[in-house]
Amino acid sequence: MRLSSIAVSGLLHLVHAAPFLQRPLSRNLDLDPYGGKPRITFRPDGTFKLTVFSDLHFGENPWDDWGPEQDANSTRVLKRVLGDEEPDYVVLNGDLITGENTFKENVTSLIDEIVGPLNDVKVPFSSTHGNHDNQINITHLEEILYEQKVAPLSYTRLAPRGVGGSEGPGNYWVPVYRHATDDSPVLVLWFFDSRGGVSPNPNSTLVPDWVDASVATWIESETRAMESAWGPTTKRAALAFVHIPPYSIQVLQSTLDAKKNPGLNADLLEGDGAVQATYSSGTLGNDKPFWDSLTKNVKNLHAIISGHDHGNEWCAREPTKDVIFCFDKHSGYGGYGQPEWGYGVRNIHFTSPDPTHGVETWIRLEEGETRARIMLDHAYGR
Repeated sequence: MRLSSIAVSGLLHLVHAAPFLQRPLSRNLDLDPYGGKPRITFRPDGTFKLTVFSDLHFGENPWDDWGPEQDANSTRVLKRVLGDEEPDYVVLNGDLITGENTFKENVTSLIDEIVGPLNDVKVPFSSTHGNHDNQINITHLEEILYEQKVAPLSYTRLAPRGVGGSEGPGNYWVPVYRHATDDSPVLVLWFFDSRGGVSPNPNSTLVPDWVDASVATWIESETRAMESAWGPTTKRAALAFVHIPPYSIQVLQSTLDAKKNPGLNADLLEGDGAVQATYSSGTLGNDKPFWDSLTKNVKNLHAIISGHDHGNEWCAREPTKDVIFCFDKHSGYGGYGQPEWGYGVRNIHFTSPDPTHGVETWIRLEEGETRARIMLDHAYGR
């Protein structure tokens, strides 16, 4: 839910007085990883609404008029959607910046532009990062640290040392409680770093475009400790966010049905880079340890949600693991696309904190039109 003005005011004062960089989780599970930050909770009526922005792609072509115009348009989308939807939590699901177009001396100013509307409405949020966020003049680590510095209500964190692989530090989770005084959460939001892009100068090289295998072991240890501390996994639900879709999603596209899987389906998932672990024939399926661990260890997983492929906004059930996958909606005017695709967000609405209840999700376009409304529940996609 929205945080009280007193809590936010106090937090803003704390951050402005001394910037607070959240510590990464240790390998010994920290069940209160946010220290003095307010707990994220459901609303008093038992509902909880997330709004997911994806592929904002700020910073394209800063040397001409076109690029700044796209950033202004994307800022308009952010402000309008936040004002209309009034979400309890926001997710920025990767490719915040088109890093290959940016300059070292001003790249972090783009983070100021992105988080400004979120700061204005005082909504808590988390970020994942994409292949365009790892470029010669910017890295995922730099974006995370700067976001933590300038956004008091950012819940983005760093993974423990040794988790995430090269250029993939953004693996973490956020607990969501029914009431702020509860001992255990009713929902856990998981965020994973699918890396990709290139390493910073000098001597830039390609960064692997999949969630590193070290994350698989981390998921197992985190979920085991959660169960020990919080009780059976049946007591809480989960959502997972990762920018590049897992490799196993590629085969779903050929099975889509417009009635069962509504939403734009304009981006083929074939070829290099469309899904994880496909930038060369030798890397195919290298995200399997992550995929297997996520689908095995995270229970009551309502959906795995990705961006990256701007022309897709559908959901489908992956049959081998029996999990639902959903695409986001391309939110930013930057990045590739077609005008008829539109720009918008994916909304996710919990009507109950009961983890067995279905969750409603739909696409909302910039001007307010909605489409592709489905229920993420046991019956979906069967």
